[in-house]
Amino acid sequence: MKSPLTYHLEAFDGPLDLLLHLISKNKVSIYDIPIAQILEQYMDELRRMEAMDLEVTSDFVAMAAQLMYIKSKMLLPVYPEEGEEDPRKPLVAALLEYKKCKMASGLLEERMELGRDLYTKPPEVQKREEQPEYHYTAQVLQKAIETILQRQERRSPPPLRLFHGVVGREPVPVAGKLQMIAHRLAVQHHLDFESLVLECRSRSEVVALFLAVLELSKAHKLAIVEQEEGYLLTLAGE
Repeated sequence: MKSPLTYHLEAFDGPLDLLLHLISKNKVSIYDIPIAQILEQYMDELRRMEAMDLEVTSDFVAMAAQLMYIKSKMLLPVYPEEGEEDPRKPLVAALLEYKKCKMASGLLEERMELGRDLYTKPPEVQKREEQPEYHYTAQVLQKAIETILQRQERRSPPPLRLFHGVVGREPVPVAGKLQMIAHRLAVQHHLDFESLVLECRSRSEVVALFLAVLELSKAHKLAIVEQEEGYLLTLAGE
């Protein structure tokens, strides 16, 4: 027993959508619509919709009447002196406008699909914490240097040059240490105080380093951050 014939009907948003479908299906130009052929197929689609108990709205019926009117106008003879325009012109304009809207709707739908599963986090207000100011006295720096030297003494025997007086024969200028610290901070942004002390080759150089750090701290150009492993020198305000 043969199965009953069934129809697969596409869902059309309206009569213009159905007309565009028929024009595309027949591969004809939208500017030169064969009204008789399109009207026959249009009526077949309406009959199929009625057979499938689908709702045929008044818009579809009104378009069918308009197509019949255009067909009847095209059957009448046209005289050049009357200068009548093509009766299909309003229909073509409506189809072109609907086609543009349909294309724009498709693009907007694609954009909506792209961001459908994306969720953005609202911006958080960052509270700027005030930078603490460090003002270390000479006693604190002296204690730090003593601690560093004592730690170094436990690691290895002190060199003989450290016993040639508190200050060496050739005093080290403080200005040189100021320039050295400023240059290194401009490149490294932070310095380990212990490493600077251990780089000194004499007591005189340690004293010059001590005075340079103290001078920069008083001028608020240098910040001394105390850490568990020692002291860190940074530019003030960072």
